[in-house]
Amino acid sequence: MFDSLFNSHWFDNQMFTSQFWEWFIIIPTLGGIAGCLFLIIWMSGNRPKSNEKIETMGHVWDENLEELNNPLPMWWLQMFHITLIFGIFYLIVYPGLGSYKGLWESTEVKTYEQEMKAAKTKYDPIYEKYQETAIEELAKDKTAVEIGQRLFATYCTVCHGSDARGVKGFPNLTDDDWLWGNDSKAIETSIMKGRQGAMPNLNLSEDEINTLAPYVLSLSGSASPSAEVITKGKELFTTKTCVACHGPEGKGTQAMGAPNLTDKTWLYGGTEADIKLTLAKGRQGKMPAHGDFLGKAKVHLLATYIYSLSVNK
Repeated sequence: MFDSLFNSHWFDNQMFTSQFWEWFIIIPTLGGIAGCLFLIIWMSGNRPKSNEKIETMGHVWDENLEELNNPLPMWWLQMFHITLIFGIFYLIVYPGLGSYKGLWESTEVKTYEQEMKAAKTKYDPIYEKYQETAIEELAKDKTAVEIGQRLFATYCTVCHGSDARGVKGFPNLTDDDWLWGNDSKAIETSIMKGRQGAMPNLNLSEDEINTLAPYVLSLSGSASPSAEVITKGKELFTTKTCVACHGPEGKGTQAMGAPNLTDKTWLYGGTEADIKLTLAKGRQGKMPAHGDFLGKAKVHLLATYIYSLSVNK
């Protein structure tokens, strides 16, 4: 247990800020081993000789069935000794005593780095051979698409789902509605650098929200408010700077990631209550950057798979 807790640089650098915490680990660990050794020696110190009669525990069943005080078999006892010796050897070789790193200086971070280095050596050439081929061409390559699909399953399904259809707040990647554009370059940029979308809180009054929400829904034909509501809603849409992002017709601006309000695709829900909540509190959406983490070759294949979802459907 202690080994797993203190097998990283974080604990080396952050936790042992004083000698107290280091000895707080060392003393119970070594004391536990010494205590177990003493207990074994004490419990096995009075082993009877081979010709000596074994005492009974005083319990008798069925007239003559007695419980004898037999000692543990030697092979069993030796297993305890071997376990304690192994524990001492382990603590000498590996970290487990405070900030002591062990003779081999083996840490979780070091092991991770070694495994990642071995994986890069083995797998990077597989990804890199596709890097110079355009995504539009790779989308026709079944093997490349399958590799991208496996990368998607590993890194993207948490937000977009295993079928890439997304959930509320996370976009569907299989339709034709794209906030930042669905050409290969835009998709690759989204993965490499990430995206930050924001619908600000416009500080609208309750009456303004109740007027603007049905107007927004009417742009896609999802609601049929009265002519008066449409007139007031259109005025609010213009004066409250909605047009700055969504355009005068509400068709959105891909360069800003502003959604098209005239279709029936809604990232955060398309009910009047959902629209009102968006207008009242705003929205904050973020696609994290994966470029530094995955590297260009993997991103290229990942973008190929996502591009293929809409092209090859």
